[in-house]
Amino acid sequence: MESTSINKSKLFLASCIALTVTAMTFGIRAGIMGELGTEFAFTNRELGIMAQMAFLGFPLSMIVGGLIYPKIGPKPLMWAAFICHLLGLILTIVSTSFLPFLVSTFLIGVANGAVEAACNPLIADMYSTNRTTMLNKFHVWFPGGIVIGALVSQMMTSMGMGWQAQIAVMFIPTIIYGYLILGQSFPKAENIASDIGENISSMVSPLFIFMLICMGLTATTELGTGQFIQPLLENAGAPPLIILALVTGLMAVGRYFAGPVIHRFNPIGVLFISAIVATIALGVLSVANGPLVYLGAFLFSCGVMYFWPTMIGFVSEYCDKTGALGMSIIGGAGMLITGFSLPVIGDWLDKEKAIATANGLSEEAISLAAGQNTLDNIAVLPGILIVFFGILFFMRNKLEERRIPQDAH
Repeated sequence: MESTSINKSKLFLASCIALTVTAMTFGIRAGIMGELGTEFAFTNRELGIMAQMAFLGFPLSMIVGGLIYPKIGPKPLMWAAFICHLLGLILTIVSTSFLPFLVSTFLIGVANGAVEAACNPLIADMYSTNRTTMLNKFHVWFPGGIVIGALVSQMMTSMGMGWQAQIAVMFIPTIIYGYLILGQSFPKAENIASDIGENISSMVSPLFIFMLICMGLTATTELGTGQFIQPLLENAGAPPLIILALVTGLMAVGRYFAGPVIHRFNPIGVLFISAIVATIALGVLSVANGPLVYLGAFLFSCGVMYFWPTMIGFVSEYCDKTGALGMSIIGGAGMLITGFSLPVIGDWLDKEKAIATANGLSEEAISLAAGQNTLDNIAVLPGILIVFFGILFFMRNKLEERRIPQDAH
């Protein structure tokens, strides 16, 4: 029997665990990329296309979810996420060739997008006067889940357990969040704009379109780098999955304590500073070898930790008339553009390896050079964001006039 009262804390917990599953799919997939490439003879480009499926399913689900959210609310979307997570995980485990991996990864992407499409507006609605802070606390569990996934993958690999077992681990949190939403009453869209016509017309604005472009760059900087962490840092003198766990662990801590940072610098200042730090970090990683990799990883974490939730919070606060659809579109755009960038990053790696091989380098030197040169290419993206967010920063006084009121907690 469904409860008639709304348990905000339980819904928030279920949302966080659902996002943890989403993140674990990224962390564990990053950890098994090398094993899949070896077992099935996939190239880096093919692995990039495979990973791309998750990034294509994600925005499709988010866009559809954003369109129907005002009519159906978050509950059906959460159940759709649960079912697609189960189906995607099962199909991944039984896959033995390229096409089934594409389908299973796409299903997981659909599930991940449904989680975001349901939970972002749900949290913005439940905590309407403290949106960016609570969205940052929710998004703690994206890096948190990647930490869990990366460490689980590293541990299971060291124990000689294959990629199928590592995928199967994700059934545990999936079942937990399904149990938590069972019988719960969900709120209707009360504190966010829910008129689809108004939402769409509000998105046809220079600011929203500008933020769509920025979202593609922020998401690719963070997620594109993370998906290829294994080949990028394979011979840089530090275990790639430990680096991934370090980066995402710091991100989780930073997001949990985001409130004072957001209120001190406001979302625009946070985005501007983040772009500067991320550019410096990728520059360090592109020349790092040995202990210097840890410094680059620390800086990279500081640079990207606030990107995703603050971009969504920005749209919720400065483009609030776009409603749930606006939050879904901005998140979907980030995943879609990242998805298209993954084969490009894979191509960069393959080409850099070919160049290094032609120069007669050793196998370890080839891997190191390819990873460093590719990181140097990726560093261009946050470099562009310095300019873009700099424009917003100098316009911040005018933009504050359109921001919805926020409390100080």
